[in-house]
Amino acid sequence: METNDERVPPAVPGAGPTSAPTAAPSGAAAILRGVRRHLLARGLASLSEVGLANGRRADILAVDRAGQLLIVEIKSSRADFLSDRKWPEYRPYCDALSFAVDADFPQELLPDDVGVLVADAYEALEVRPPPPHPLAPARRKALLLRFATLAAERLHRLEDPEAIP
Repeated sequence: METNDERVPPAVPGAGPTSAPTAAPSGAAAILRGVRRHLLARGLASLSEVGLANGRRADILAVDRAGQLLIVEIKSSRADFLSDRKWPEYRPYCDALSFAVDADFPQELLPDDVGVLVADAYEALEVRPPPPHPLAPARRKALLLRFATLAAERLHRLEDPEAIP
């Protein structure tokens, strides 16, 4: 095999060593980025904005190597939390449920039966682990297939935007 000193561009735009750093996001986007970095560092793969069978959309769905599923609901402000009462509907679709908030969020508003992550644009700290509530095997299989299919479709869109409508 011949070697070539020229750098080959990455398959995913913006993911190579030549990509320039971008400005840090703010609000929910900052929390999202920090939490996903935290999950990745802990060995979990994650996707954002994942539709569930009940019509809800999880902010983050993450899976570990054992197939355990975590949903993370992002709340960027007190008003955001108080106006959204859909979060209990995520429980049947994960083994554990956590909220992710920024450092200024009043954590006393959060229910006791969920995990809590405090995040910024660069990292997150788990201040309370989520209590487990194991999924039924059939639902786990359906969610893992959904996760895999969605991840593959998103990667395909990046690599070949014209292929998927």
